Parts: sequence; structure tokens; C-alpha cells
Amino acid sequence: MNRDKEWPRLDFNEWKETLYTVQLWTQIVGKIRLRHLPWLNHSWHVTLYVSPKGLTTGSIPYRDGLFQLDFDFVQHQVIIQTGKEDRVVKLYPRSVASFYKELMENLKAAGIEATIHGAPNEVDPAIPFDQDELHKSYDAEQVNLFWQALVKVHNVFTRFRARFRGKSSPVHFFWGSFDLAVTRFSGRTAPLHPGGAPNVPASVMQEAYSHELSSCGFWPGNEQLPEAVFYAYGYPSTPHFSKQPVAPAEAFFSEPMGEYILPYDAVRKSADPETALFQFMQSTYEAAANTANWDRDSLECNLTSFERKVVS
Repeated sequence: MNRDKEWPRLDFNEWKETLYTVQLWTQIVGKIRLRHLPWLNHSWHVTLYVSPKGLTTGSIPYRDGLFQLDFDFVQHQVIIQTGKEDRVVKLYPRSVASFYKELMENLKAAGIEATIHGAPNEVDPAIPFDQDELHKSYDAEQVNLFWQALVKVHNVFTRFRARFRGKSSPVHFFWGSFDLAVTRFSGRTAPLHPGGAPNVPASVMQEAYSHELSSCGFWPGNEQLPEAVFYAYGYPSTPHFSKQPVAPAEAFFSEPMGEYILPYDAVRKSADPETALFQFMQSTYEAAANTANWDRDSLECNLTSFERKVVS
């Protein structure tokens, strides 16, 4: 079987400059969503979502209607949709400043006010968007491959999310850290988070981590960890969390990162990528829930048999 066709090959070093540029573009779009939505717990109002062609804000309330911003990584454009017209901003090797200027001009022409905090979060240095001529790479093929991977991961994350009746997040994309994540909650409050993320107020981190959780995500990597990986952690972490048995065999606990790591390539090259990823999500969740004494009987569910009856 051609694994590259099923789960695309991702090489951090081949597309890292594009990754940095696109991350900043998504921050601009994400901040526009943030500007127009009421605050949701754990910053869920800021996120983007995987779409059939890329990433989307979903519908954003505005005056008496809605608008939406879509990253199309097939035709390589951002589409501004309103009830009256669609406007397009092309994606190609261009600076963050150039993208920011054209996007804001198009929003204004569409009658949408979009004043945002004009500098990125969770990156350092945080160059203001309208001044950033440094980041200007766009490899269309590599971006499309990353989107294809997001689709594969999204579908497994969605299946995993369905097996929990307690509070859980949507499967959503955080543009600050540039990762796809899904999070489960025990229902109990957590100790005050110390903060510490670059260019993020401590109060935002404290609200995001106000309750006990177990989270799993997919991240394309950075210079310190130059490969795409899946990660899983619990907050607050318990002394025995890092010692729990997890699957598949390639998964390990990273002491520097304080979380379990599974290389994307280990999943991609496995005989059954979907099952390998699900095993990682389930076993790391159990590690967090068991060591923190979650009430698993009341929080978990498996509606597979019910689903079959309804469909039949």
C-alpha cells in the first residue's frame, strides 16, 4: 500500500519557512474571529476548524448577519464570505505584511470592521503584522500535504471525542501554537496555572486551564523538535502520570516537554494508522484519568451499538 497517498509525508525541514509564514497568516484570521465573538471558556472562541479544503473560522456574527473566512489550501486563497459577496485574497510567496494589508483592505471593502491586536501571540519575536517582511514563504504543495494530514487526524480525533459524555472541547485548531487538539475535562477545578507562554497574558492561560483536563493534539514541530508529532498531557500533572503504560510502542514520555509524544511518522508508517493513533489517545487519556482519580464510569460512553441501531 502507498502510505504517502493514505497519510501524507511531512518533513519539517522541507516546509518550515512556509509553516512559520502560514502560522502568522492564520493568527491574523483567528484574531478577526476573536474580535467578533463573545469569550468562550478555555478560549474556544478563537479557534479555527478543519474544512473540506483547508481551515475555516466558521460563521462569525456581524451586525445583522454573518461572515466567514476560509483558508483554501487546494486553490490557495483566503475567501471572505458575506451574505452579499465573496472576496478573495490569493496565497503565494508573499510577506505577512502584504497578506495583512490586502486582507484588511478586502474586509473593509466588504463592510466588515476588523481592528485587531496587530502582533502575533505564542511566538518570539512578535513582529507586528504590518511590519513583517521577514516571513514570506509559501510552498503550495507542502501546505496541501499538511492540510491532508489535518483531515486524517481530524477524523480520528472526532471518533475519540464521541466516546465521552463529560465536557469535552470541539476538535479545533489553535492558531497561536498551530496545532489541532481535542480536550476532555473531569469536571473538577484545577490549581491556578502559572502562565509562561510567549506573548500570552497569564490570565488567559489561567482561564484556559481552570479545570482538570486531558488533552491530545497534533503539531507540525519546531526547531527544537523538528518533526510532526502527536502529544498528550494532563493538567494538573500527577507524579505517576509519566510512568503509565501507553501505546503504540513508539510513544514515549518527554521529560523536557512534560507530555507523551508519538511521532507522526510512526503513525503514518504503521499497518493501521487510524488504530495506532486511537490507541495513543485512549492510553494517554487513561494515564491521566487513572492517576488523577477521574470518575470514569460516569464520564465515558460508547454509543457504537446505539449508532448502528439508528442507522439500520
